[in-house]
Amino acid sequence: MMQTTAATASETADDIAAREFLAFTLGKEEYGIHILKVQELRGYEEPTRIANAPDFIKGVVNLRGIIVPIVDMRIKFNLGTPTYDQFTVVIILNINGRVVGMVVDSVSDVITLSPDQVKPAPEMGTALNTDYLIGLGTVDQRMLILVDIDKLMSSAEMGLIENIAR
Repeated sequence: MMQTTAATASETADDIAAREFLAFTLGKEEYGIHILKVQELRGYEEPTRIANAPDFIKGVVNLRGIIVPIVDMRIKFNLGTPTYDQFTVVIILNINGRVVGMVVDSVSDVITLSPDQVKPAPEMGTALNTDYLIGLGTVDQRMLILVDIDKLMSSAEMGLIENIAR
């Protein structure tokens, strides 16, 4: 019994740091990713296209000497044709030591969620495979689809990023 209590106490300390999510929009939906994965936010600039890359990989940009692949999440999740305007943001992520850019419609804020505000994602035919979901976060009248960005960006279909960025 004591071991369980000790494990729970240490998990709680780790969870506190991991309970902050960057909220962003894609279409009409609001999503969240762990703030600890975010390196920086940038305005959208047209990336250099890479031949034979999937449509959702817009290309690469040079970020202070690092070649960063740019993934358009609207295309990735089949959410219609993206439009790029002054609200379009590129979230620069650090995923397992790799730098990747993620294009989203807009970024709203950073939200801290307590464990009881995160519910498991229901199994349904969403554009986003539920394997990549942490769950659904609720704050007042808002609902955030919480994405496990590590799993999503390192999935087999996205593994292409690893090859392009080299």
